[in-house]
Amino acid sequence: MAGIELRSTAFDDGAFIPRRHAREGDDLSPDLAWSGVPDGTAELLLLCEDPDAPSGTFLHWLVTGIDPGASGVAAGECPAGGQERRNGYGDLGWGGPQPPAGDGAHRYFFRLYALPGPVPLPDGATAADVHAAVDSRQLAGGTLMGRYQR
Repeated sequence: MAGIELRSTAFDDGAFIPRRHAREGDDLSPDLAWSGVPDGTAELLLLCEDPDAPSGTFLHWLVTGIDPGASGVAAGECPAGGQERRNGYGDLGWGGPQPPAGDGAHRYFFRLYALPGPVPLPDGATAADVHAAVDSRQLAGGTLMGRYQR
């Protein structure tokens, strides 16, 4: 399976995410850029999740239907052709990191999936719903992990 390279100018893989992208900051989604989307991709799906949340994996961003010709997204924007879905806070679009104070650094995984067609997801889909729907269908994927601590 081919890999997609996913990166951001806001933080390096494994580094801390700047406060401006957190819920307590400006709550702006970080810029992202990608390459390596394979031929045959009908759409891209973007997911950001925190597996370290006390109540289980928390969904911070879910965007479906992204144009496979897109190569990135600016900070605070929705990727071209994308439809932002509800996050774990119940809001549409990006919901920045907000781990409990004193809980240590949480990891935030940005995942981009190349898909051969649309994936049906229920309203209010969780990160687990997304993984169940895409893990066996993806043509390629890429991951960028950032950390955040309050």
